Amino acid sequence: MHSPTSFKQEFIKKWAMALKFCCGSSSTKKMMSFSERKKIIKLSSDIAMASARNGKTCWSRALISKASKEYENFSILTVNPSMAGSSLWCNKRVVRSKKILKSCRVRRIKKNVPPRRVRASSIAKTMVKKRTQVLKELVPGGESMDEISLLEETLDYIVSLQAQVDVMRGLVDAFNLSS
Repeated sequence: MHSPTSFKQEFIKKWAMALKFCCGSSSTKKMMSFSERKKIIKLSSDIAMASARNGKTCWSRALISKASKEYENFSILTVNPSMAGSSLWCNKRVVRSKKILKSCRVRRIKKNVPPRRVRASSIAKTMVKKRTQVLKELVPGGESMDEISLLEETLDYIVSLQAQVDVMRGLVDAFNLSS
């Protein structure tokens, strides 16, 4: 894991640089629609969050790889351009927990019903497999990870996302106080 304070400081530096790069001239700012601004803010914050980790994690390399494939100009913002293509990107897909539970229900078969504890064990294993697959789809680069590294990467990704949210909330609060 990384120190949240130093990560936040690094994230702010990288994010400011990314936003400055994207929205350099004032004429560009005026011509952008709301959705374009939203896309640039999200992309620049993802790039800043990933490059603040210096490519030490699979999820950061996957985010940088995706951004460099979609937007050639963002390869300039990465700390180490060689890390951009080293990991595959998995598409984020949100699967609702109701859908998971619905697909995990076991249909009762009247003939050859296994003992109750065997059924419970197989149901639990099936649910764990499905939830692991959903987690692999949510964490960037998760498709190519085993279960242990997936959990480590997920924890690191969550901490990084929390730091990103804290920084953005701080900026909003600072803006509201100055207004």
